[in-house]
Amino acid sequence: MRVLLSTSGSRGDVEPLVALAVRLRERGVQVRMCAPPDAAERLAEVDVPLVPIGRPARPKAHGAARPSREEMARFMAEAITLQFDEVPAAAEGCDAVVTTGLLPAAVGVRSVAEKLGIPYFYAFYCPIYVPSPYYAPPPPIGEPPAPDGTDIRALWDRNNQSARNRYGETLNGRRAAVGLPPVEDIFGFCYTERPWVAADPVLAPSQPTELDVVRTGAWLLPDERPLPAELKAFLDDGPPPVYVSFGSMRAQADAAQSAIEAVRAQGRRVILGRGWADLVLPDEREDCLAVGEVNHQALFGRVAAVVHHGGAGTTTVAAGAGVPQVLVPQIADQPYYAGRVAELGIGAALDGPAPTFESLSSALATALAPETRVRAKEVAGTIRTDGASVAADLLLAAVGREKPSVPA
Repeated sequence: MRVLLSTSGSRGDVEPLVALAVRLRERGVQVRMCAPPDAAERLAEVDVPLVPIGRPARPKAHGAARPSREEMARFMAEAITLQFDEVPAAAEGCDAVVTTGLLPAAVGVRSVAEKLGIPYFYAFYCPIYVPSPYYAPPPPIGEPPAPDGTDIRALWDRNNQSARNRYGETLNGRRAAVGLPPVEDIFGFCYTERPWVAADPVLAPSQPTELDVVRTGAWLLPDERPLPAELKAFLDDGPPPVYVSFGSMRAQADAAQSAIEAVRAQGRRVILGRGWADLVLPDEREDCLAVGEVNHQALFGRVAAVVHHGGAGTTTVAAGAGVPQVLVPQIADQPYYAGRVAELGIGAALDGPAPTFESLSSALATALAPETRVRAKEVAGTIRTDGASVAADLLLAAVGREKPSVPA
């Protein structure tokens, strides 16, 4: 059996599919992945073949301006076109396609799967994106909020109309070129009537919806990488520090300094994860250490708290480690996870993406309180670690049902 995994975006989009790839391969499945080219190093570590699609996900330069709305529109149209051009060769001979990530790329992938007659599955990393008449969707990126009191179904229709306006012409033009009918319901086509939610049920509980949602738990993989010697020495040389990183997110130029000052004011040392923002230490004092990418599963159990952007993967790993968290949400599902961390009592959350000394100090005081650590340890025992295995078994069963029987 062969399975194609496909995603677009940063490390947080790729890593769950890495876990699924490993679990599928343990079951005798041949796996390959379509992803941005900067996923190559990670996929090489687990020996999963990569078909690079599109541009690198990591920004080219530190401090580069965010793309304009027009630039984003061109990028999204390009994402659709690339799937039609490059995914067919990768999908040829596969028995299933599993897709996550950006909507325009995913609708291109589903179109390829449809043309080739391959079963297609879409997975969310957060339940708030599953269409539902019972809760409002996140607003379309770059568009003003809808008027207060707008009907929930109308809000979802608005998002779907926005998707048609942005992607419909490119998508349906490419579909027509390969003999496929046009798509009007962009959301329904991409997400299917039976989407998967690859998120922990405690951190991201089920939301009501009319779709037949499949819950698997978060797709995680045990990380066996040792911590760098310099980092181990720093951890051994004093009390548990606070880890600060914004992962693959952009960050304000003074974000690191504000965070370090706030942590120091709590009497704590700091480990600064440089991340894609290339954060730097404000001085050379010995109470701080800057690191590149490290094993979060090994590190988080040895720190007093984690200050981060609120990505689904980082939040789940921190929750599983039982370490208090301070979330500084930037975009997408990060405000949702920030709210859940605060609701669960396992940390604190800032209201927006711009941390200050005052806001971080208040949040750290909550996160470093003894009762927060006790609560974080309690919740850690409820975090599931088998989501990727559950998903692998479900996929094999689903594909087995869809494949026609062969007469003896």
